Amino acid sequence: MNIALFSPNRNPYSETFIQAQKERLGGKVYYYYGSGDSFRVEGEEKNIARLTLFQKFCERFLKKKTRLLRGANIVASLNQKRIDVTLIQYGNHAFDLLPVLKRADIPFVVHFHGYDASVKDVIKRANHYREVFERAAFVISVSKKMHQMLLELGCPSNKLILNTYGPNPIFFDVEPSCSKKTFISIGRFVDKKAPHLTIMAFAAALKVHPDAKLVMAGDGVLKNACFDLALALGCEESIEFTGVITPNDYRASLAQVRGFVQHSKTAQNGDMEGTPLAVLEAAAAGVPVISTFHAGIPDVVVNEQTGLLSEEGGVKTMTQHMIRLLDDKAFAQKLGAVGRKRIYDEFTMQRYISKLDEVLDEAANDI
Repeated sequence: MNIALFSPNRNPYSETFIQAQKERLGGKVYYYYGSGDSFRVEGEEKNIARLTLFQKFCERFLKKKTRLLRGANIVASLNQKRIDVTLIQYGNHAFDLLPVLKRADIPFVVHFHGYDASVKDVIKRANHYREVFERAAFVISVSKKMHQMLLELGCPSNKLILNTYGPNPIFFDVEPSCSKKTFISIGRFVDKKAPHLTIMAFAAALKVHPDAKLVMAGDGVLKNACFDLALALGCEESIEFTGVITPNDYRASLAQVRGFVQHSKTAQNGDMEGTPLAVLEAAAAGVPVISTFHAGIPDVVVNEQTGLLSEEGGVKTMTQHMIRLLDDKAFAQKLGAVGRKRIYDEFTMQRYISKLDEVLDEAANDI
C-alpha cells in the first residue's frame, strides 16, 4: 500500500508522532510537507507547488487560478506515485487541501491532534469541518475529550476513531531511580501548557524543599516571560531552561528525576492539548506525572495511582503534589511503576500504529 502523509510543516521537533508514522506504518510512505506556494516530498528537491512556464502562461493570459494550477501539480505527484490512501495531519490542513483531495479522488484519513479541534477561530475558518467530515473516509481523535468535541462538531460516529498515541519504545528502557529532588518539564512554551503556572507551583514548593530543582526543556513564545517570572519569584537559580533537548537527553534526565510536571490548561482562544506525548513518554519511563485534569491527560494518568492531577489553574494543589513527591521518594517510585505498567498494557506505540494501519487499509479498500 502506498501512503501519502501530509503535514503543513516539515516534522518539527515537537511532532514526534509524525516521525513515528513515517518510520512505522506498514505501507510505503511518501511524506508531503508544506502549504501554499511551497510543497515538497521528502527526498525530492523539487517544490511541486512551483508553477511551470506553461502554467505561468495559463495563469497570466488564460486567467487560471493559481491555487488550481498548484493543486494540479500535487495531484500529478500523487498519481505518479500510485497513492492508495492519504493520511493528513491536522483537520485545518485537510480543509486547506480539499481542492486537491477532491481532484485526486483518493480516499483520505484526517488525524486531529489538539488545536485543530479546539481553537475557535481555526474551527470557524474551516467551516466547522463540514466538508472534511463529509469527504473523509475516517477521522482520528487522540483523546476521549477530543472524540466528544468532534462528535459535537458533526463528525459522523461511524467515521470517528479514537486512537491515542503511544510513546517511543525506547522510553521503556529507562531505569528510573527518582534519586534527585528534581522535576522535569518538556514541551513548547505556549499558553495551553501553562509553563508559568508550573513555575509558580514550583516556587511555592521551594519554601518547603529549598534544594529542589526544576528543568524546563523546550522553546516557545512564553519562554522569556517565564524566565522573567522566575527572576521575579526569586527562584531563577533553581530552574534550568535548557532549550530544545533530544529524546536521548530526555531519557537520561528521566532516569533520575522525581517527577514530570506540566500544568496544561485550556487557553483563552480555546486551544487544548490532545494527549501530550511527553506525558506518555515520562510514564513509560516509570516516572510519576504531576499534571492537570485536561484533555487526554486523565485518559493516561490515573490520579493517585500513576500520578497526581489538579484542576486547571490549581497552582496550590500542584504545589502540594510536588511537595508529596519531594517528601516521599518511595511514593514517587510506586506511582511511576504503576504508571509504566499502564502505558505498557494500554498505550504502546505498536498498538497506536497497528490501529492506524487498520484504518488506512480499510479506507484504501473500501469500495
